Amino acid sequence: MAVTVVWDSWFKPGAEAEGLRLTRQVWADMHRFEGYLGCQLLVDQDAPGHILALGRWRSRADADQVRDRYKDSETIRQLVPLLARPRDRWVMVEDDPAAG
Repeated sequence: MAVTVVWDSWFKPGAEAEGLRLTRQVWADMHRFEGYLGCQLLVDQDAPGHILALGRWRSRADADQVRDRYKDSETIRQLVPLLARPRDRWVMVEDDPAAG
């Protein structure tokens, strides 16, 4: 079952543009991993340093495996110091009312 992984990122004042650039890079890098289906980035219009990334994966196992493999990447090493607080992560599935 496909899952959506929601990453909630808050960047320090002055780091918004670089944080967005690096977030885009993270998701561009995901194309090389098996199980990745796509991503939507949402930038908060009231708080430009707040970004939600909705990454779609074939399965939770795929998403978790890539998270564990990618966490020490150069892009993540550059992104982490720009964060105002640690990123939150939620793994979600779309509600299917027919499943009852």
